[in-house]
Amino acid sequence: MSQTENIKVEKERRSRWDVFSKTWHDEGMRGFYKGFVPTVLGVIPYAGTSFYTYGMLKLWYTERFADPHPFLNMVCGACAGMLGQCTSYPLDIVRRRMQTATITGEKYDTTIGSIVKIYREEGIRRGFFKGLSMNWIKGPIAVGISFASFDYVHFITRSALSKTHPS
Repeated sequence: MSQTENIKVEKERRSRWDVFSKTWHDEGMRGFYKGFVPTVLGVIPYAGTSFYTYGMLKLWYTERFADPHPFLNMVCGACAGMLGQCTSYPLDIVRRRMQTATITGEKYDTTIGSIVKIYREEGIRRGFFKGLSMNWIKGPIAVGISFASFDYVHFITRSALSKTHPS
């Protein structure tokens, strides 16, 4: 980074209060909720796809073999997380564009307007799925661990409860 660029970056740094004040002054309360709609809408396909996929993969395995080992639960969870990310990632792109519009100078005011703009300018693959492969590195691991941990704690809890309260 050159000396001039370094000075420019230093000028751009502000405290949280400065950012809060500027957002309030420039955009009002709406400025704090940029990207809220696509965020909420993105939860629906993500949660639906990941929970359904995880349940179906476990059911498929259990019907053919036996109760899955915690490691297999983690693998099923990772697959479910990967598929869930594929379904919700376009809305994540829209959210990110709306939230960074002030910085980039681009115009992304509404969810629908942002979707249309991204589609027209970049297309489906380059616009709505840019960066998805990088999310596949971290996301499925976290989701796999979450599902496997939930199932393990659920198993331990049920075992403990069945010992204290036999049916």
